[in-house]
Amino acid sequence: MNWTIVVAGIYLVVLIAVCLRIIFETHSTNKTLAYLLFCFFIPVVGIAFYLTFGINYWRIKKYNTKKEQAARLLEQLKSTIPDFDETSTGKVDKNAAEYTELAAMLIKDPGSPLTSNNRIQLLINGEQKFPVLMQAIREAKHHVHVEYYIYEYDETGTALVNLLIQKAEEGVQVRFIYDDFGSPAIKKKTEERMRKAGVEIHPFHKVHFYFLANRINYRNHRKIVVIDGSTGFVGGINVSDKYVNKSGPQFSGKLFWRDTHVRIDGPAVNYLQYLFMCDWNFCCPQPLTPTLDYFTGSVETARGTYVQIAASGPDSSQPAILFSILQAIYLAKEEILITTPYFIPGDSVLEALRIAAISGLTVKLLVPGKADSRIVNAASKSNYTDLLIAGVEIYLYQRGFVHAKTLVTDGRLTVAGTANMDHRSFELNFEVNAIIYDIKVATDMRNVFFKDLEDAVKIDKEAWVNRPWYRVLPERACRLFSPVL
Repeated sequence: MNWTIVVAGIYLVVLIAVCLRIIFETHSTNKTLAYLLFCFFIPVVGIAFYLTFGINYWRIKKYNTKKEQAARLLEQLKSTIPDFDETSTGKVDKNAAEYTELAAMLIKDPGSPLTSNNRIQLLINGEQKFPVLMQAIREAKHHVHVEYYIYEYDETGTALVNLLIQKAEEGVQVRFIYDDFGSPAIKKKTEERMRKAGVEIHPFHKVHFYFLANRINYRNHRKIVVIDGSTGFVGGINVSDKYVNKSGPQFSGKLFWRDTHVRIDGPAVNYLQYLFMCDWNFCCPQPLTPTLDYFTGSVETARGTYVQIAASGPDSSQPAILFSILQAIYLAKEEILITTPYFIPGDSVLEALRIAAISGLTVKLLVPGKADSRIVNAASKSNYTDLLIAGVEIYLYQRGFVHAKTLVTDGRLTVAGTANMDHRSFELNFEVNAIIYDIKVATDMRNVFFKDLEDAVKIDKEAWVNRPWYRVLPERACRLFSPVL
């Protein structure tokens, strides 16, 4: 018996079976083609990659359960928490009136209410965020809810843990969710120390085999802090020293880290609390019950800022973050300013930006000059030519690494949060963005964007379009696999 023929035959049968599964179960055409190419051109490894990362095991099982739990919790909140089910977009003032379609979409799915009477504070980089966050935690009276993708046990991480332990010992309820893939620094001894002090801490879901577990594909990329139900934090800054840009000769060689976070005081925090509870009830055996103690959501402010929260993940019925970004682009009339560290958004966003630029809108895109992944960076660059030809201005940040995820349109609308402009954020990760309908906030964020452009280099369209083929080919090759990066 010729065992080579037998093995080849078995492999061919497996390949056909896997390809049929890819065709029937992968909804995205681009992703389907990417998986098929991977399986065909990288034997064995391509199939193993798809079976490990491509099949939605957890979406089919665990995340369907999470989705059902979230729906029940949302109905509880609507019936028990005052104003949580506020769905009127007809009462909005001039700051939000132009975005009624966007607000209505998020009200319908995922059920995020449009809230007014919020107070917003933009926090640029870790050196602004962490002092404000720490002070807000020090002032907590009832509870502190923390959820992070990356936690590092360095100076910043140690300070946060010590403060959380202090608050727990004072009798404040402290709960901490971390992503097990993104936060390997939280070792057992750290968890034990926190638990002994009264801090409730859990991984979103435990990863046992980092290179084999399909769970890695679905990361909890959210960064949420909720304090006493009325103060919330959301944005791109994780817990790590690298986000803090310290001055002094001893820090001269440290990479400058440019990022954006937002503090929210007001009823918009109610939806951040809802998201935290959904994630907590998914990963913790002792579920949280929604009571008024957790949903105060009010603040004394002279000016009411309209805010809405967009969230999505593997348990979402619709890609709310992707749809909200598309709607914001479609509704723009003059200017679109985007900052993102990873730019592999897919055809829908690329076409929307090209249409906007061709239609005469000013469209500016700020991305890292040097990315932290060569493959991702190459795939991102493969999109630049078509955008440049359409009239989009692309800037490469030079001062350090830009990690902010923001969108500003017409100096009126601001989007800031955790979601990158890529397939992973739109389809695989648990993400959350704050959508702020306010001229002052948008003006401030617009000023930050143009300040960042001072540390960036604009891509020359003619030079870029006329690059030699051997520079373009690797980018085009990486683009084929962009849906699975």
